[in-house]
Amino acid sequence: MGNTCIALAGALRLLGADFVIPPYTTKKTLNLGSKHSPEVVCLPYKLVLGNYLEAIEAGADTVLMIDSPGTCRLGQYSEIARNAIRDMGYNVKFINMDLYKGKIFELYSGFSEATGNNNPADLIRAVKIALIKVELLDKLDNIYSYHRAREIKKGSAKTIYTKSLKLLDEAMTPGECKKAAQKSSLLFSGLPVNKYKPVLHVDLTGEIYVVIDHFSNMDIENELGKLGVQVHRKIKLSDWTDSFLKPRLFKFNETHGEKVKKLAKDFIKRDVGGDALESIGDTVYAGENKSDGVIHLLPFTCMPEIISQNILPVVTREKDIPVLSLVLDEFTGRAGFITRLEAFIDLIKRRSELKAG
Repeated sequence: MGNTCIALAGALRLLGADFVIPPYTTKKTLNLGSKHSPEVVCLPYKLVLGNYLEAIEAGADTVLMIDSPGTCRLGQYSEIARNAIRDMGYNVKFINMDLYKGKIFELYSGFSEATGNNNPADLIRAVKIALIKVELLDKLDNIYSYHRAREIKKGSAKTIYTKSLKLLDEAMTPGECKKAAQKSSLLFSGLPVNKYKPVLHVDLTGEIYVVIDHFSNMDIENELGKLGVQVHRKIKLSDWTDSFLKPRLFKFNETHGEKVKKLAKDFIKRDVGGDALESIGDTVYAGENKSDGVIHLLPFTCMPEIISQNILPVVTREKDIPVLSLVLDEFTGRAGFITRLEAFIDLIKRRSELKAG
């Protein structure tokens, strides 16, 4: 899921685990996952299953999976995947972590069972390094988004971003992570940009997997950057870890989840699962903070996001904010996807010019 593997690899490395990171998701991964999935299950499950199968083929003998309660089908992923993989003849150990129930203690026990390391100090260091890397990865994405929209030489920001990811991946301690972040900032500060270039500001929200994962969303942030758009990704892994893994004692500010719940309350009365509340609350926030537009990403058949998709036109009218909902599945064509993006950016650009003018 995007760059999540960098944070988790850091934790597993500290615990002395022999871990396998499957090849980055490709069309082959999707075809493999789709072949062994129920037809109407959502795109993230098919990609996750494909990742599992490629990891198993590369030598993995244990799979860690987060469980989820409520109406989102994520709660069924681990059971369905376990059955599918065993039906294919693979003998793999499954470790489920219900972080919504046991939170950080489930993470400790899951890592301990997977790696065989029961040292509490090592487990605390591993979880700490994972949380630090998650936070720094999101900060790095924000810096990248700013420079990508304003770069003078196309592709130069991506080159620095790739180097920065490598630096963070290699960092093994909080101090090394801090140095990696400082070096990345220094590299970006030396990148020639047009600070006075008029750019559009678009908020990106929706179901967390397709918002974060570059393959499933067809690298939408990069495509928008090419169009001179600064993307503000509202769904971040660090928001999720802040909400579910950080002890309340260390929460000094209002979490993203708490904020969007308040913003969405006039449009939806209760949580319907998944990231529906976030999609609605983020769109309300965009309207109240004069963003140029919102792009809402959702997997085909995702029930929570279908509900939010049908509420968003009301938010559009009441908050005067343009919204483009894009449904993603294995049949989504890249050409049509890019055409819709370009048309939406043309629309909000013209709208911005008329307002200014």
